[in-house]
Amino acid sequence: MMTSKTLKIAIELLSRESVTPEDADCQKYIQSLLQDSGFEFEEMNFEDTKNLWAIKKSTNHLNSQQQPVFLFAGHTDVVPPGNLDKWNTPPFEPTIIDGVLYGRGAADMKGSIASMISATNRFIKDYPKHKGDIAFLITSDEEGPFINGTVRVIKELQKRNQRIDYALVGEPSSTNQLGDVIKIGRRGSLTGYLKIHGKQGHVAYPHLASNAIHIAGDLIQDVSKIEWDQGNDYFPPTSLQITNIKAGEASNVIPGEIEIEFNFRFSTEFTPEQLKLKMQKIIDKYAPNNELNWLLNGEPFITQSPELIDATQQAIMEVCGIETSKETSGGTSDGRFIAKTGAQIVELGPINKNIHQVNESVTVDELNKLSDLYYLILKNLLATE
Repeated sequence: MMTSKTLKIAIELLSRESVTPEDADCQKYIQSLLQDSGFEFEEMNFEDTKNLWAIKKSTNHLNSQQQPVFLFAGHTDVVPPGNLDKWNTPPFEPTIIDGVLYGRGAADMKGSIASMISATNRFIKDYPKHKGDIAFLITSDEEGPFINGTVRVIKELQKRNQRIDYALVGEPSSTNQLGDVIKIGRRGSLTGYLKIHGKQGHVAYPHLASNAIHIAGDLIQDVSKIEWDQGNDYFPPTSLQITNIKAGEASNVIPGEIEIEFNFRFSTEFTPEQLKLKMQKIIDKYAPNNELNWLLNGEPFITQSPELIDATQQAIMEVCGIETSKETSGGTSDGRFIAKTGAQIVELGPINKNIHQVNESVTVDELNKLSDLYYLILKNLLATE
């Protein structure tokens, strides 16, 4: 098997044990690959997180309105490998078997980063007078707490008035074959931490106590049946899931407190504040003595402008020969932070069937085609004659 530039890069990245928030010098390696294409680099590190901002300015003399900024966004960190005994090959020793590349991060998302780099270098070589700027934002804090990565870099870039027009996030969007799904937005994520206060007592004297679990049971039964909204053309209906419950001291003690964790995945039909107010009213109805705290993990966003979506669809048809499906399903991504800039955002990456699993993998053919997709997207948006 002939080793492509994309595959060589992927193998090198996969060999580095960069479990969140470690980067294991992946970003320095990325700099070495982009420097000959004229990129300028800035290491924007916060706390324990390494972030790389790289930009290649256009040498084209079009006016500023014709000079878009195209961003590739990704992460060098990976989730822990888990039980090593269940891996067929060592997770940080990339191995090719029957045309399949195995290793932690192969699909999520070092394979995408390798494809971005090879596509970019090829495009700049073919179109040295391309219009617009090409940038990379790479973090080591996507799989972890996501507080010192992309979110902080974007805030810093906004202070500088750095424009971003198009952003391609390399998350593994594909379901059954490369390019069958692209993400054009994501639902919001809002987590609630609720503590309900009853009155502790002896199980033999229930009239002297107030069982916090019983109070919570009525509340949970009610909220689990609520239709929060019906969604819209871009998003499914908002959903609420109870994710954790903690209560009880002993088998002969009526619990006086219960802690409940829950999560909303919500559409653009709600703002976070509207959801908070509605949920608080329902909780107060069943449990007036409560404490409720919130964590907003991300707001919903959607790309409705056509340019980036059209460029991506055209590339997928040319390389893969299929019509792609535009979706907003799945969890959150760093796209939610980039959306704050007003950028058009598309997520396109490998098949996601074994991400975060043992024996994570991507086919070599898939990687090479992904590089071709990224190249054509750049060409569709930035190429000049």
